[in-house]
Amino acid sequence: MAKRLYDVVALGELLIDFTEDGTSAQGNPLFEANPGGAPCNVLAMLSKLGRSCGFIGKVGDDMFGAQLSQAVEQAGIYIEGLIKDREIHTTLAFVKTLEDGDRDFSFYRNPGADTVLTPEEVPEAMVSNTKIFHFGTLSLTQEPVRTATQKAVGLAKASGALLSFDPNLRPPLWKSIEEAREQIAWGLSQCDVLKISDNELEFMTGELDYGKGAAMLRAEYPNLRLVCVTAGADGSYSYWKDLSVYQPACKLGGVIETTGAGDTFCACVLNDILEYGLESRTQEDLCRMLAFANTAAYLVTTKKGAIRAMPTREQVQALL
Repeated sequence: MAKRLYDVVALGELLIDFTEDGTSAQGNPLFEANPGGAPCNVLAMLSKLGRSCGFIGKVGDDMFGAQLSQAVEQAGIYIEGLIKDREIHTTLAFVKTLEDGDRDFSFYRNPGADTVLTPEEVPEAMVSNTKIFHFGTLSLTQEPVRTATQKAVGLAKASGALLSFDPNLRPPLWKSIEEAREQIAWGLSQCDVLKISDNELEFMTGELDYGKGAAMLRAEYPNLRLVCVTAGADGSYSYWKDLSVYQPACKLGGVIETTGAGDTFCACVLNDILEYGLESRTQEDLCRMLAFANTAAYLVTTKKGAIRAMPTREQVQALL
């Protein structure tokens, strides 16, 4: 890829994930304030892999915004594009871990600072100077951040960057499920690389068969060059041109919660593209990519939170 300042720039939400952490002596639930937000989770893992990353978004000018900006900087992510809003508070998410390790989210975001990023606040030079631009749908749920995201995607495409998209469907944040489907469809129409979960694939295609669902998306959106489907404990799938591969999940026990697992997986896919390109892929290449991504995602599930829970390359390779 061409010489650019950033390997990956991402735009979107940066928030506090309040994760359950036992009960107090009085029997009240305790929560740990973990820095999170899918786009920054992706960047945190990429930074651990030695990539140059930049974030664009907005937090409140409050104690949580200060905590988040510090955590992102400590993760090695450039924050020239991070703005602090004096009027709107930082978005909060309370995460309840279910028995199977999955999560249930309660968001405090009406509005949250991440939703009020304006198109004028998007740093054009930053977007135009990255190899890959990554985005999701939480920045498409409402205005003005939706238009800001659309502007950034347009700038990235015009500069020749690869576009990476993760639907990251969170139904409670949408006015209607039809609007969610419409905005996910827009993201699908823009990206080169798609990371999509099994439930999101079913949501968009009605298909339970991953291969058939991926084929439907690739037929409808010919811009999709690489599609990766995550299926939790069942592993992951990758589709590139006429190749399709499956890689089982890493199952060594010790899973605490799954926050950030999909973002870690996505980061590893993007790192593989940065390392080997997207033009020429073999079955072995895709298997290697998925094996590394699955293992890294598993390691994140053995800790709480995401940004500060990312494994190093050496830890992943040792487990492999």
